[in-house]
Amino acid sequence: MDYKIRLVTTGDYDSLYALWNSTEQSRRALNPVDDSRAGIERYLKRNPSTCFLAYSEECGGEKEKVIGVILAGHDGRRAIIHHMCVDPGCRRRGIAGALVQKAEEALKKEGISKVFGLVFRDNDAANEFWENRGYSVRTNLNYRNKSLNAAVPEGE
Repeated sequence: MDYKIRLVTTGDYDSLYALWNSTEQSRRALNPVDDSRAGIERYLKRNPSTCFLAYSEECGGEKEKVIGVILAGHDGRRAIIHHMCVDPGCRRRGIAGALVQKAEEALKKEGISKVFGLVFRDNDAANEFWENRGYSVRTNLNYRNKSLNAAVPEGE
């Protein structure tokens, strides 16, 4: 399968949201505020050059079918990868690795020297993917979470 990679734009929201909902692991990471159209527009405005999508012109006759996405952003010091997802029918073709590489290159250009991501502990395939790319598990930290909006669940 041939695919291309480009920057994500706010006009991609419907395709991204459909992709995220195509797999249970991605769907369970969504929240109704940050992953709403307005939330993603806000994220892309803050991170316009570090978020990428993969698309194919061969899937289902669609002009441009989104088959993968990575949202990566930073605070000027550290970066975080959010919502890395590849269409379940398009996996094992190098798409995820290519998206990670593009995001890492973009972050380096912005002077970022360290990046992290959050992966559900029970997502064996994703944990193996990240481990194979040199992302180690930090055992000396506790991830702490606090919702500042009642519409956003606290999580486990």
